[in-house]
Amino acid sequence: MLLIVFVSCKDNKVILEDRQESEWAMVASELPMKIALNGKSNALVEDWLAFKAFDVSFDRMYDATYREDLVLIIEDLVENQKALERTKYPIEFDIPQVKGRQKVLKTFILKAKGDLEYRQDPKVSIEQMITAYNSLRNQFNVEVNNTLLEELIIKE
Repeated sequence: MLLIVFVSCKDNKVILEDRQESEWAMVASELPMKIALNGKSNALVEDWLAFKAFDVSFDRMYDATYREDLVLIIEDLVENQKALERTKYPIEFDIPQVKGRQKVLKTFILKAKGDLEYRQDPKVSIEQMITAYNSLRNQFNVEVNNTLLEELIIKE
């Protein structure tokens, strides 16, 4: 019995690690790149200040090195996205196709924010957010390059 007591009372120190990773584990090279706007789209968003502010905030995400930086950038994206929602869209982009893609983008921004708040790995949600942003930017390009008249489509 004494042998069991001595063996079980071995001096094992349980080390609990409080690993709060402050390093942003994902480097910018792993993130998908955002697509470029073509000349026509770029000319239309040039005077759209809310979109420009959102775009600048989005670009800062590629330079984040610490998790805390990413948290601040995502919070800034949330605020800029709210401002973008409230602004007047250029007439070519004031359509449901663009507004719907912006709502999807908002969903993934909030998902990334939630992942960061609950200390989960935000890699998947940030990739989804970038994909949603690329879809929004691609829709800008599609709309300005669309040469079909709506009346023709409706009549057929």
